[in-house]
Amino acid sequence: MKISTKGRYALKMMLDLAEHENCGFISLKDIAKRQNISKKYLEQIIPLINKTDLLKTMSGTYGGYMLARPPEKYTVGDILRLTENGLDICTEEMHPIWRGMYSAVNKYLDSITLRDIIDNYNMRGAENYFI
Repeated sequence: MKISTKGRYALKMMLDLAEHENCGFISLKDIAKRQNISKKYLEQIIPLINKTDLLKTMSGTYGGYMLARPPEKYTVGDILRLTENGLDICTEEMHPIWRGMYSAVNKYLDSITLRDIIDNYNMRGAENYFI
């Protein structure tokens, strides 16, 4: 299974929002600058995530985005399923081996929260997380 750039960048964007959860609404420009991602690319990702209840939005000069829930309530699986069209391994009838692999991958991705990733990098003293 290969995760697209869109999926990786969506995860980085959500991690940035989690890391700055106490800063209020955050502009895409600020996220783009911190994460070294094109603002235009983030503008393509926002509609995928914004159609759910994962973000709060505010328009205007001091507007932007913030998480709708605490970071420990977001899993990597939740975010990637929005951007990767469900993390399907195969669209045809699945052999039991592939069903087992699909189940294991989803279970693993659903076990990792945004908080887990941030805490892991803070514990290691890393300045940035690599996705």
